[in-house]
Amino acid sequence: MRVGLLTISDRSARGEREDRSGPALSAQLESKGWEVAAAAVVADEAALVSQRLQQWADSGTVDLILTTGSTGFSPRDVAPEATLAVVNRLAPGLGEAMRARGLKQTPHAMLSRAVAGIRGEVLIVNLPGNPKAAQESLQVILPALPHALALLRGAPGSEQGHQLPPTPSAV
Repeated sequence: MRVGLLTISDRSARGEREDRSGPALSAQLESKGWEVAAAAVVADEAALVSQRLQQWADSGTVDLILTTGSTGFSPRDVAPEATLAVVNRLAPGLGEAMRARGLKQTPHAMLSRAVAGIRGEVLIVNLPGNPKAAQESLQVILPALPHALALLRGAPGSEQGHQLPPTPSAV
């Protein structure tokens, strides 16, 4: 799978703080055999974030885009809004699963506004900015991602397991 990693951080974009989440996620993905096809750091500006997400999603060079950072309550946290501006369909279960697992670690997990959605055949998922929380969140959704991406590409057999059981006959 080809992944784009977008770190959203004013301080990292200005060079005031090292981006630790992007490299940590990259190492985690590469250890699973996934290719990080694009990586960048941008400031917490919704227009910049949306532009990069749209550019990558429409380029045909990535199957999955992961953002890290800018998902909280701060006035500068814009990842959810920037993501919602470019996706065509939502994938709420991914955010719900990450928050549910995070609540086992800290009550602050309920403050995450992370969203996930689909643009064309590309899945976009917001992850927290903290390196440990980002890696833990990715670990939660990672088992479902290959199937999700196969469904988006319409891969043969990707519909297996999603058929309704036969309706019982009327007695």
